[in-house]
Amino acid sequence: MTTRGVLYVHSAPRALCPHVEWAVAGVLGARVSLDWIRQPAAPGTWRSEFSWKGSAGTASKLASALRGWDLLRFECTAEPSAAAEGERYSATPRLGIFHAVTGIHGDILIPEDRLRAALARSQSGESDLAAEIARLLGKPWDDELEPFRYAGEGAPVRWLHQVV
Repeated sequence: MTTRGVLYVHSAPRALCPHVEWAVAGVLGARVSLDWIRQPAAPGTWRSEFSWKGSAGTASKLASALRGWDLLRFECTAEPSAAAEGERYSATPRLGIFHAVTGIHGDILIPEDRLRAALARSQSGESDLAAEIARLLGKPWDDELEPFRYAGEGAPVRWLHQVV
């Protein structure tokens, strides 16, 4: 079963751009050439968006291929299909990688065991429940990536695949 998704490279140093393309090509099994534009939120870095089509699990393979590069900020999404839920990966140098399962409307679906663990940490005084839930929803990643999501002048327009 195939799905579609988008890879958003929010910021990468120029020297890393070809390596990102090679990593993506290695996952997709085809030559990839991304359109890079300057990232105004971090002078000296570049950004790109790439729509892909592949089997379920492609988003996780892309995220795995790109994770651990300390100077790279990216997000990778996969639409849900008949065989699999959707996915969202976000990565920043400071926070590392975040993964969430998404439903057909794009909502983050939090597994019961993760909610129970957050509640237990909160009840034991280890943490604040609101902070735990914010982390489960990826809020720290969203807060850090938000300035990078604005493409600036000359960014390509990304059309939605499906309107719900």
